[in-house]
Amino acid sequence: MPAVHHKLLLEDALQDSPQTRSLLSVFEEDVGMLTDYTNQLLQSMQRVFGAQSEMGLATEQLSKQLLEYEKKNFALGKGDEEVITTLQNFAKTVVELNALHSELANQMADSMVFPLIQFREKDLTEISTLKEIFAIGTDEHEAAMVKYSRLPKKKENEKLKADLVKEVAYTRRKQHQASLQYYCALNALQYRKRVAMLEPMLGYTQAQISFFKKGFELVSKKMDSFLASVSNMTQSIQAQLDSEAEAMRVSHRELLSVEDTVYMPDKDTEPVNRTLIQKAGYLNIRNKTGLVTTAWDRLYFFTQGGNLMCQPRGAVAGGMVLDLDNSSVMAVDCEDRRYCFQITSPSGKTSMILQAESKKEYEEWICTVNNISRQIYLTDNPEAVAIRLNQTAIQAVTPITSFEKRQDGSPNPDRAKPGGVHTTSSGSQKTGVAPEPEDLIAPGTPIQFDIMLPASEFQDQNRTGGRRTNPFGETEDDCSTETDDSLLQQVFAVRFLGSMAVRCGDNQEVIYEAMRQVLAARAIHNIFRTTEAHLMVTSSSLRLIDPQTQVTRLSFQLGEVCQFAAHQENGRLMGFVVEGRDWSDGDEEGEPSFSAFVFESNTEGEKICYTINLAKEITEAKKDPEALAQLMKNMPLTNDGKFLLLEPETGDTTEGAGQEDLESEA
Repeated sequence: MPAVHHKLLLEDALQDSPQTRSLLSVFEEDVGMLTDYTNQLLQSMQRVFGAQSEMGLATEQLSKQLLEYEKKNFALGKGDEEVITTLQNFAKTVVELNALHSELANQMADSMVFPLIQFREKDLTEISTLKEIFAIGTDEHEAAMVKYSRLPKKKENEKLKADLVKEVAYTRRKQHQASLQYYCALNALQYRKRVAMLEPMLGYTQAQISFFKKGFELVSKKMDSFLASVSNMTQSIQAQLDSEAEAMRVSHRELLSVEDTVYMPDKDTEPVNRTLIQKAGYLNIRNKTGLVTTAWDRLYFFTQGGNLMCQPRGAVAGGMVLDLDNSSVMAVDCEDRRYCFQITSPSGKTSMILQAESKKEYEEWICTVNNISRQIYLTDNPEAVAIRLNQTAIQAVTPITSFEKRQDGSPNPDRAKPGGVHTTSSGSQKTGVAPEPEDLIAPGTPIQFDIMLPASEFQDQNRTGGRRTNPFGETEDDCSTETDDSLLQQVFAVRFLGSMAVRCGDNQEVIYEAMRQVLAARAIHNIFRTTEAHLMVTSSSLRLIDPQTQVTRLSFQLGEVCQFAAHQENGRLMGFVVEGRDWSDGDEEGEPSFSAFVFESNTEGEKICYTINLAKEITEAKKDPEALAQLMKNMPLTNDGKFLLLEPETGDTTEGAGQEDLESEA
């Protein structure tokens, strides 16, 4: 291989030997590598310049943001005066530093980036152009030599020969000139590239030195004392922080060293304080969301100045919910929740049901409201007065049902028989401990939302010429039933909500639990349609009659109805439990089975319960003629000798036509 020289010899350009071409390829390869490196170096320098320009913009934004601290007006900004003053001084300093950063960016652009761009665009581009011109000249010379070499030997054409000679001479001169320019540029590039690599870094270093000098002058003249004071202030604040952090760590360890019962609801170890006149904490409040649906919301309640206040999360202050002066408070059983109590205004128009988290909170809230309602907080010694009323507060925390609230459970005491008839069944039992829902209804028990009339029953009723069953029992084959039912016939317009199997029939709680599950299932599955029916209560049976076809869809003997009750809060809901027999086990007598039926009435549910209770009393009185006569003497009767319970609004109920509204007070 030929020796590699540091420059191309111009004397060898005309000969254009292979050795010269080989050396030229080395120079060209070097130019290609130099071009790639120059582009990469320029990208790095432009990145440095961009970062410095961004530094100027960032410091300008920083100075503006430091001044914004004063304008924020922090609610907990007490003691920030020194911080505000210090930040204002820092903002001024940052503005001065921003001027230095901007000047440094300009110097980098002029002395670092621009020289390298100029080298790339001028020198490297010139080399690329000369290379193309040299390649064109070489191709033209080669083409001319090919033509010249093809001149014929036998028949020489002097004119053609002279033209080709001139063409060869012209292209050779042109190639020689191009090669000379190209070689000179390549030789000069070996020196220019050294300057091009050093000049940008020289400008960058000089710009940084100038920046540091001016920055040092700025800091040394103006910032020494200021920075010293700021350092002392931060050290003082850090010492306060260390002291406070140590105190918080000690408190943290003490608070975490408590028993796990602190985190458990209804695990209070402290006794109930019944002398409170102020109370605060979270309670669940019941809100109606529809006709028969409710929702519970957890809110923060507290007492203030004789008022019950409520403050939702995120609210700045609380608002008054109820004036507790002369209000009444009592514990209530509310469907499926524990620790519920009701607060009622003196007028009785406003009431709310609340639920506490634990038994202790439950009793303390009742005692507190009870104390405030008596305006104890206005006395000279409210705690002493609260102690004297402690016994009253203890009695208030004993739960009672809606039926126990009335001394007379009849729907209209003025029309009830003397002595009062309660709307609960005579067989109900009161126990001190409320049964669990699993003891009343088996989990997963299916619910029927419609009354399905068996096909056999429908055929039996329509087999004899399509005659419809009269809802009042006026058939030729049931004369005895007509005689028995003649004492009491009352019809109520109801809507069937659902029925389900239950585990017992001797406890009214099973009716309330069935109501809860039926309403919850309707809400979950979006079932809004109900089955309209007429509930006929007679002195011997309960019948559900289709208002359109007058077909008896369900019929129960009064002896089969073992429990009946109205809803405790929604008076339009009522239900009853029917006892049947299950012969699936092969027992001749059959195992007792119970089913609960839930209805919604246009009238009060307690009126229906009162009517059923009266029907049961009539059934019992039929066994003793004297007792029946005494019962008929005490109760008002209609002109045809039936018991008068409610004023009928539907006219003559014995006619087949016009049977759309059979209920007296629908």
